[in-house]
Amino acid sequence: MALLACLLIGSAHAAAQVTRSSARTAAEAGLVDIRTRVPDIAEDIKYAGRDNFVGTRIDGYLAPKCLLLQPVADALARVEHELRSRHLRLKIWDCYRPARAVAHFVRWAHGLDDLRTKPQHYPDLHKSQLLGDYIAPVSGHSRGATVDLTLQRCTADDACAALDMGTDFDFFGTRAHTDAANVTAKQRANRQLLLDTMAREGFRNYPLEWWHYTLQPEPTPHTLYDVPVQ
Repeated sequence: MALLACLLIGSAHAAAQVTRSSARTAAEAGLVDIRTRVPDIAEDIKYAGRDNFVGTRIDGYLAPKCLLLQPVADALARVEHELRSRHLRLKIWDCYRPARAVAHFVRWAHGLDDLRTKPQHYPDLHKSQLLGDYIAPVSGHSRGATVDLTLQRCTADDACAALDMGTDFDFFGTRAHTDAANVTAKQRANRQLLLDTMAREGFRNYPLEWWHYTLQPEPTPHTLYDVPVQ
């Protein structure tokens, strides 16, 4: 997701200019399933299940799918195909995120007594610190051009294992910063490999989260979507 908030790239003034689409379906919004481009791409869509920082399925996720605006899906497919020539693959954790899902995150963040996921996701922070820098009412994922992912290295018979990036997905803290000093040289090199690969197809990293990438320029930079993932 991305330091969860996946804050809009830009200022608060820019965020105020974003409007919500009236689209009621993915098709109306121009969102496509990445598997229409890469049928066997690896996915572990965290918010469609319980294995996430909230600890339950998130509102708006009715199926474990990665939806993206068409140009974004096409660019991500090019990344995947280029990686496969080097025995590498992507693994996707989140893509388009409905606005209602972001509202679910905010409600959870206000529940200061629910600390079930603190050891895994924010061990060094008080939950009250997540609101603002980490959890905000508007997410760039809701614009359909952002993806959370990692890299896997694969053998000739397609047995794949994730590269060591130094933290899990949705770890809230400085170790998740892309250029964090408190990770190993190998972990830093793996992050740089992901950064360079994604950049070649126009994806820009969010510096506070090594897994978070947005296609530039965004196809609909001032539009949020709230159709369910299904």
